[in-house]
Amino acid sequence: MAIAKAERLMNLALCLLGTRRPLSKRELRESIEAYVEAFGPEGSGGSDDSFNRMFERDKDDLRELGLVIETVESLDGEVGYLARRDSNRLPPITLDAEEAAALGLAAKVWQQARLAGAASGALQKLRAAGLPEDVDPYEAHGALEPRIPVHEAAFEPLMLACRDRRPVVFDYRKANAAQPEQRHVEPWALECWRGHWYLAGFDRDRGAERVFRLSRITGKVRSRGGRFTAPVPDVVTVRETVASWAGETADRTAVIRLRSGAGYPLRAKATAVRELGDGWDELEIPYGHGLDAWLVEFGPDVVVREPAELRADVVDRLRAVAKG
Repeated sequence: MAIAKAERLMNLALCLLGTRRPLSKRELRESIEAYVEAFGPEGSGGSDDSFNRMFERDKDDLRELGLVIETVESLDGEVGYLARRDSNRLPPITLDAEEAAALGLAAKVWQQARLAGAASGALQKLRAAGLPEDVDPYEAHGALEPRIPVHEAAFEPLMLACRDRRPVVFDYRKANAAQPEQRHVEPWALECWRGHWYLAGFDRDRGAERVFRLSRITGKVRSRGGRFTAPVPDVVTVRETVASWAGETADRTAVIRLRSGAGYPLRAKATAVRELGDGWDELEIPYGHGLDAWLVEFGPDVVVREPAELRADVVDRLRAVAKG
């Protein structure tokens, strides 16, 4: 289906770019094979309304991709469309050595990820567009070599869904849940924070913005038809949201007991540590939104002393896990 749509959009773009005069909907319907196969010529019994809806969607998609489509009304009132070549011609791309090196380095970052093929293809296009031949983005630039790890199978379909503004469905297991739940999401942006990938988007079931950790997505990510129902914000603060959930913006202190030799991430955040003996230590750690979910991940190695509200939240989460 995706290939058929891409071919239809390509044919429509070629028709609009190749004409010297505006073409009406009727002429485009009769000229593009996909429209003829789906609806037939105008007046042949096919659904005119269905064709009009598809044509308008295709036209909007091409405009979102950057094609400048003009709408022209003739003297007799008929509306036609065309895409003038001079309005859709890109200026020459000129890159200096530093700009070329930066783009090449960006391509190199993805060489160990599933986007290696796309990064390599983009680099070849840059070569054709003016990337200096004496710049080798794959040569060693120092002792440190950039890498973006992408091990989650959900990354690529979600990246494409964010780009194409397509709603998705996937099964998601929360930190305190024994079984995954199905989530219907309008994906906005992906971002890596401290070695983990996160998706920000609009959760249709909950009617609010949510952030999902990709490693907790189980099964396949399935695309869904239709458009987004919620506006996409200009700035999506994935890192800030995750940081607040992890207690990074905490303004209070919690006191916990931690089994000796366990919970090293908690020890790294502790502002004070006291040995209690009998295999336990007492830690003071920053307390912010989401700390209860994080503490649950350490299971029986953690006991919350105070505040009472944090202790109650952790107990509730553990009971939910026990019930399954």
